[in-house]
Amino acid sequence: MPPTTLPEERSREIEVLEFVPAAELDPLLYDRSYFLEPDVRSTKSYVLLAKTLADTDRVAIVHFALRNKTRLAALRVKDFSKRDVMVIHTLLWPDEIRDPDFPLPDKKVDVKPAELKMAGQVVDSMADDFNPDRDHDDYQDQLRELVEAKLEGGEAFTSEEQPKELDETEDVSDLLAKLEASVKHAPATAGQRRSPDSTPIKNWGKAHESS
Repeated sequence: MPPTTLPEERSREIEVLEFVPAAELDPLLYDRSYFLEPDVRSTKSYVLLAKTLADTDRVAIVHFALRNKTRLAALRVKDFSKRDVMVIHTLLWPDEIRDPDFPLPDKKVDVKPAELKMAGQVVDSMADDFNPDRDHDDYQDQLRELVEAKLEGGEAFTSEEQPKELDETEDVSDLLAKLEASVKHAPATAGQRRSPDSTPIKNWGKAHESS
């Protein structure tokens, strides 16, 4: 006889399935991220697992219950202000990842060695370590500005003209010209990139959702 209700998962346990190299996880699998707070009775286990994951550069693939549903997740350690914090990333199930449903190039594209060399030089000239603190969410600033203007009875700002999309008929020389121009306008060193005037989060609530 078929079930008449969906099963409910209420266990608070996190079931470890395996430990895998961190590099093997495709970012396409990631769904949401949560901070994992240690229980007062399991502080040593928390620290031990965090240190082990950091030393081995592996993540734990786990099952756990969230909102009465079994979730597949990756458990890893993250350094926050010189503190090892466990982060659990819920993962999409394989059947939740869509295949590309748009046509891909089915003919051989001729890329000249000189063009490939130029593109490589552009990449080398802008190569850097990723640091999210260097980037800034302009949308939030504009949203705050709009709210303040509304509260003060002033006029709302107008959005800037949207950038033009790259015409699919443009040839690769035009694209490389745009890349060269981008490099010329880029800061000479990574340290000259703009730094956002942001205040780091010092505390977080019980929800611990990081995204």
